[in-house]
Amino acid sequence: MDSKPPKSVVKRDPEGTRRRILEAAKSQFAKFGLAGARTDAIAQVAGTNERMLYYYFGSKELLYVAVLESMYADYAKKESELDLTRLQPREAMAALATSIWAHLWDNPEWIGLINNENLHQGRYLKSSQKLGETISPVVEVVRSILARGADAGQFRSGIDPLDFYVTLVGMGYYIASNRFTINAFTGRDYAHWSDRQKISEMHLEMLDAYLRSAT
Repeated sequence: MDSKPPKSVVKRDPEGTRRRILEAAKSQFAKFGLAGARTDAIAQVAGTNERMLYYYFGSKELLYVAVLESMYADYAKKESELDLTRLQPREAMAALATSIWAHLWDNPEWIGLINNENLHQGRYLKSSQKLGETISPVVEVVRSILARGADAGQFRSGIDPLDFYVTLVGMGYYIASNRFTINAFTGRDYAHWSDRQKISEMHLEMLDAYLRSAT
């Protein structure tokens, strides 16, 4: 008897499929926003079909929330894993700030997604059950550095960690997210490394002056 050729075995990779859908959705949502992104285009880029997209995420809106959660989680993991304990408090805060600002420049899709979600007035982020888990670790890093600095007499006491963190991020976020309009108005493109480094050094000096100020 002639033996039949063995049937090909299709390996299932649910985690890989889910990850590819998230990556494809991140790109589409960053480019076109929630309203403009199409699920068929996301599925095509991910190398799967719309049925699997809905199987893993339930809806386009829930996929959008999952993308936001994933990006915030990656950001928090990166920043909270920085080895800052061996640095003096002032150096540690400067290193954290520099890392956060670099992350903003290195992830333009995140900027696009944040801007888009602000157009929705944060409605979809507010529906997330995981968002607090992604923000808290970074704020705790700031809290720890502030406490060490106050104990060492390098920082004044009573600084609110969340307020300081929001201020720190805002400095880098404004430059990164508005680089095109800033360039249009002023002719200066902060994507150029020398200009970006110069303003980052200014921001670090401003933050350090506030941390050490007794008034």
